[in-house]
Amino acid sequence: MDGFPMQGVQSVVANGATLAYLERGQGQGVVFVHGGYSDLRTWLPQLDAFAERYRTAAYSRRYARPNEDIPESRDDQMVPHVEDLISMLRSLDLAPAHLVGNSWGAFICLLTALKEPDLVRTLVLGEPPVLPLYISNTPKVGEILRLFLRDPKAAITIMGFAAKVLGPTEKSYRRGDLEGGTKTFVSGVLGARAYEALPEERKQQMRENHNADRAQILGAGFPPLTDADVRHVKTPTLLVTGEHSPPLLRRTLTGKLESLLPDVERVEIPNASHIMHEQNPKGFNQAVLAFLHRHAA
Repeated sequence: MDGFPMQGVQSVVANGATLAYLERGQGQGVVFVHGGYSDLRTWLPQLDAFAERYRTAAYSRRYARPNEDIPESRDDQMVPHVEDLISMLRSLDLAPAHLVGNSWGAFICLLTALKEPDLVRTLVLGEPPVLPLYISNTPKVGEILRLFLRDPKAAITIMGFAAKVLGPTEKSYRRGDLEGGTKTFVSGVLGARAYEALPEERKQQMRENHNADRAQILGAGFPPLTDADVRHVKTPTLLVTGEHSPPLLRRTLTGKLESLLPDVERVEIPNASHIMHEQNPKGFNQAVLAFLHRHAA
């Protein structure tokens, strides 16, 4: 447990999983949902700032520290995480909550609002990897060709990311090179310079949580999501991107969501990439708090 902020950490049983969480403040609930290679520590720059006005909770998703690690050979699918979040919102009486998610966590928040809209007051989505809006998990040649005909720019971006990041990451994980796979993937979503600039403490957090991400990348993939699904999400939504995030996340996928969501705003955090809430916490906090204040009533 070295390096983990154990002081104040509580636990809740949600959907059969024991989840660690930190809670501060009073008022409407704000729940932070982390992405891959992370746990609740990723939100420490947000907790105190948001707790000044809100009841703020950051939790570690199942298989993230200090929770029980994922069993060997088990897939880590997204739907159980959605059910975990729904159960936690009810168990801790946090609903309707403002959900703030990053990456995989943002996708979980989106699916939660789709499944249980009454539990969600607003959504803040930091670059969710909504690839199913474009392509299936195991596309055949015909599907790829149709994507190129329908949206060649998106097709080039997606295929380029798959070739440069996803493919090499999968190869590293399959040969048991966890350190190499983690570095390849994280460098792909943050940028090589941003990855190298991370403090050793943050890289260690990634290592401590990479078993679940390995399971995700080697597993069955994302749950289905259609344009019609996204149009059905009436929850007020803020899309957050990083100035230096890769085009796939910042432009292609976030742009698609922006075109589909009925009640949407968008903000770009300067001097940041995919984990913008860590790389520029002041800018992130100001933008998100302003959005929440507008919708708190």
